[in-house]
Amino acid sequence: MKDVLIVQGGWEGHEPRQCADFFAKILTLQGYHVEVSATLDVFNDGDYLRRLSLIIPMWTMGKLNDVQETNLTGAVHSGTGLAGFHGGMGDAFRGSTPYQWMVGGQFVAHPDNFKDYVVNIVQPNDEITAGITDFTVHSEQYYMLVDPHNQVLATTTHHSTSAPWINGAVMPAVWKKMHGSGRVFYSSLGHVRSEFDATPALLELTVRGMEWAAR
Repeated sequence: MKDVLIVQGGWEGHEPRQCADFFAKILTLQGYHVEVSATLDVFNDGDYLRRLSLIIPMWTMGKLNDVQETNLTGAVHSGTGLAGFHGGMGDAFRGSTPYQWMVGGQFVAHPDNFKDYVVNIVQPNDEITAGITDFTVHSEQYYMLVDPHNQVLATTTHHSTSAPWINGAVMPAVWKKMHGSGRVFYSSLGHVRSEFDATPALLELTVRGMEWAAR
C-alpha cells in the first residue's frame, strides 16, 4: 500500500482542513494509506518523509525551518512524490527558494480576484489529461513565476481589468516535472473545497496528478 502524507494548515481562507479531509477520503478509497498532519513538525523526520510515496502540502504561506526545508526537499529529490494545488502548494513557504525550485513556480498575483476563466488543455495525450477537454472555472486566476523546465499540461490566458498590462499573457496553470528522482504535480486551480464539486474536470485532473506523482 502506498503511504501518503497530507500536511494542512496556514491561511484558513483556502480551507486547508476541508480540502485535506476531502482528498484524504478520495485517496483512501483509491487504496492509499493517508495520514493528515496539522503541524509542520512532521517535516522534522527526514527518514519518514523518504519512506512516503507522496506528500501533499496544503499550507498557504507559513515558514519552514532549515531542518524541515532540507528534509522535505531532500525526500522529493530522493524519490518521494509531491503534488498539490492553488496556494496550498504554489504559495506555501514564501521564504524558501529551494521549496519553490522544487515546486516549479510561485504565486505572485490574482488580478480581479474571483472571476470566470477558461483552462486550456495543451497536452491532451498525457495520462493526466487524457479525455479532459478545456473547461471554465470561477476562481482566482493565478499569475505565477514559473520554471521553464515544467512540462505544462494546461494554460490560462489573462484578460484583466485591474491589471490590463498583462492582457494576453498565457500562463501555465497545471504542470508536472521531475525534481531529482521525485515526481512533482501542481495545479494553480482550486481555491476552496467546493470548487472541486462545481467542476468535475478539475477534480479528475487533480486526483490523476496526485496519483501520477505517487511512486
